[in-house]
Amino acid sequence: MALAESESSDARDIGGFPMNAEQAEQCYPSDRQPSIRIIMMPRDTNPFGTIFGGVILSYIDLSAAIEGQRYHSGRLVTVAMDQVVFKQPVFVGDLVSFFTETVRIGKTSVTVKVSVWAKRHSTSPTFVYVTEALVTMVAVDDQFKKLTIQKHS
Repeated sequence: MALAESESSDARDIGGFPMNAEQAEQCYPSDRQPSIRIIMMPRDTNPFGTIFGGVILSYIDLSAAIEGQRYHSGRLVTVAMDQVVFKQPVFVGDLVSFFTETVRIGKTSVTVKVSVWAKRHSTSPTFVYVTEALVTMVAVDDQFKKLTIQKHS
């Protein structure tokens, strides 16, 4: 998993990795329930000991689908995932939370923002902001033809 470089000269060191002012202002959303919460396991690591970015991406996609099901109970397919920039690595034992928020409900699509946070596995728990993505899903039938979303939640 690649890390984004800090763009701020007043970067703070969080967990051994640089964090710019924008990231430092992010606050763990303790007042919300995550769509998914999972402990990262050794099977999910790359050769460098951090969790594969693709594992995080798959949970982002799944989290967005769970949120999308609030508005369409049928088949939703992911058609776009906005730029994903990893701000912090994720390690084995981290408890990773995926928070979702519906951004837009269109005629045939739902766009969901997914924010990813990791609670470090240590004696003094620390929450770090990992990444976020905008995921757009389209409602389709069995032949993958677009369907109109009946807005309900």
